[in-house]
Order: sequence, then C-alpha cells, then structure tokens
Amino acid sequence: MNIFRLAGDMTHLASVVVLLLKIHTIKSCAGVSLKTQELYALVFAMRYLDIFTDFISLYNTVMKLIFLSSSFSIVWYMRSHKIVRRSYDKDQDTFRHRFLVLPCFILALLVHEKFTVKEAGGSFFCIVLWTFSLFLEAVAILPQLVLLQRTRNIDNLTGQYVFLLGAYRGLYIFNWIYRYFTEPHYVHWIPWIAGIVQTLLYADFFYYYFQSWKNNKKLQLPA
Repeated sequence: MNIFRLAGDMTHLASVVVLLLKIHTIKSCAGVSLKTQELYALVFAMRYLDIFTDFISLYNTVMKLIFLSSSFSIVWYMRSHKIVRRSYDKDQDTFRHRFLVLPCFILALLVHEKFTVKEAGGSFFCIVLWTFSLFLEAVAILPQLVLLQRTRNIDNLTGQYVFLLGAYRGLYIFNWIYRYFTEPHYVHWIPWIAGIVQTLLYADFFYYYFQSWKNNKKLQLPA
C-alpha cells in the first residue's frame, strides 16, 4: 500500500467520523441528504459481498466493516432516530436517486473489465456488482450537492464532510497514477474513469469551499 492509498482511506474514514459526530453528538442531520446516504449504503453492500468469503488482509476487512456498518447506521439514524429524523429536510432532499441505480446497473452489465480482482471476487456476478458499485459511487454525491445548493447555508461539519469525501477520491487518483508508474501492467480504465467523473462533480463545491476558507466566510453555494 502506498501513501496516497493510505491517505485516501484515512480521509474517507475521517469523512464518516465527521458525519457521525454531527449526527450522534448534535443529534442533527440538517443539510445531509438521506438519498446520498442510501446510495452509499448500496454501494458498500454491493462492493463488499466478499467480506465473509475472501480474506485479503486484516486492514481490508476492518475497513470494509467500518464503511458497511457506518453507512447503514447513518441511514438508520436519519430514518428512525426519534430526534435526528426531525432535522431531516425531506422537502428539499427531493433528488430522484432511484433513477441513478438502474442505469448504473445496466452499464455495469454492458461494460466491465474482464480481469480477476480480489476485491471483486472471481465470478461474473461479483465483478458486475463490483463494477456497478463503482459507477453508482461516482454519482452518489449528486443528491447531496443538489441539497446544498438548495439550502445554501452550510454548517461547518456538513461542509467538512463533503470536502473530505471529495478529497478521498482525489487522493485515490494520485494512488492510481503512482501505481501506474510503479507496477507493471497496472491499467484499469473503468475505476479510473468512474473516479475522475466522481472527482469532477466536486469541482464547483471545492471552488466555493476554498473561497470561503480564503475569505473566512460561511460556506454558501449558488442556487
């Protein structure tokens, strides 16, 4: 594992910690999109089907368990916790996220890499679902970004959560570049393209995030 992969994983983990801190401590999910959290729960459920069948490393298994448990716990908090769910802005979080799922699955059926990846398992079924999770993760942030544009006023923890999510994917791009130059025959176009698309979706948010940090102002996105 190289430094970019480790930094990406830790940044991703930090984003989860920040969001759970907001929900558990403040008892609020204001500004957080349930639609995005449901998509992430589906992403991890599809990607980590092999968690009980294929052991790669203790680190790998622990990270899978963390992301699976945290994603479903966040969805539970927002849907069922008697206090947290009151702060969920259902009227603003109206992105039709279900329409993202089927196209991503169909695309995964048609376009998937013919290679054996430990994370994806060996079967065609597992590779398709692993590829589906890549495509879905690339667009899962869309409901969250739309919600932030609608609400405009973004609290610090929500802004940090989204920033860390985008930074995690950006660091993974550096990880892929590093591995391309240091590992023979390391070429995987589908994860690369999905990761680049995902990172580009954050471009507008990153711009306003750094502007607010530079000018010491509250983060706001244009409607």
